[in-house]
Amino acid sequence: MKREANGATVECVRGDITAQPDVDAVVNAANAELRTGGGVAGAIHCAAGPGLEQEALPLAPISPGEAVITGAHGLPNRNVIHALGPVYGRDHPEAELLANCYRNSLALADDNGLESVAFPAISTGVFGYPVEEAAGVAIHTVVKASEKLQNVRLVRFVLFGERDLEAHERILQVSA
Repeated sequence: MKREANGATVECVRGDITAQPDVDAVVNAANAELRTGGGVAGAIHCAAGPGLEQEALPLAPISPGEAVITGAHGLPNRNVIHALGPVYGRDHPEAELLANCYRNSLALADDNGLESVAFPAISTGVFGYPVEEAAGVAIHTVVKASEKLQNVRLVRFVLFGERDLEAHERILQVSA
């Protein structure tokens, strides 16, 4: 599913974040130390190779809501944007910190002249953020942030599971 928002296309697809060769940057649901981890971070680091962690380590640590950018190494993209989402129930205010992940990632992409970005469902895995709530924050933040984007023209949510995809699509239908 896709919608137009302020001159940018926002779309939701089910798939693998590491297999998005037509986007300039993928967003890593990172850990504070920017190391290989589980879930999205593990998949991205595995596909990118050890150079990704070597480049990212000097940029660590990052705090919830922050984002940093590196090269993509073995991935078919120009860059990886690493964003640290909040741990639900521990990092407060969760919604603002999660929104900052999306805002800061889009700002980095835009500032670096990137035209397209692929996001996972940040914080919905081991960080425990409820999918419906996280999807609402993500979609609303991206649509609002698109008003200020100069370069980014495609924002893709790449969702691993059917439940995540359905939640994002439901919210995108009424948001853009």
